[in-house]
Amino acid sequence: MKRFFLVLTAVLFLAGCGAAARESGYYEHNTLFNSWEHMKFSLCGYKQVGPSEVQKSKEEGWWGVTVEGPRK
Repeated sequence: MKRFFLVLTAVLFLAGCGAAARESGYYEHNTLFNSWEHMKFSLCGYKQVGPSEVQKSKEEGWWGVTVEGPRK
C-alpha cells in the first residue's frame, strides 16, 4: 500500500511539472539558451552586468518578449 501511494505521488508530481512547463512556453523553444554567451552569462556572469552584456542581450533577445503587468 505504501508503494502505491509513493508511485501515485511521483506520477502526480511529474504531471504537475509537465503542466507547468507547458504553460510557461518552455516546449516552444528548441534550446534553453539563445547562445553560448547567454549560457555563460546565466550560469556565472549575472552578478557583474556591464554595457557589453546589456548590448548582447538586446541583440540576441535573451529575455524574450517584455510583458507589462498591472500597475500598482
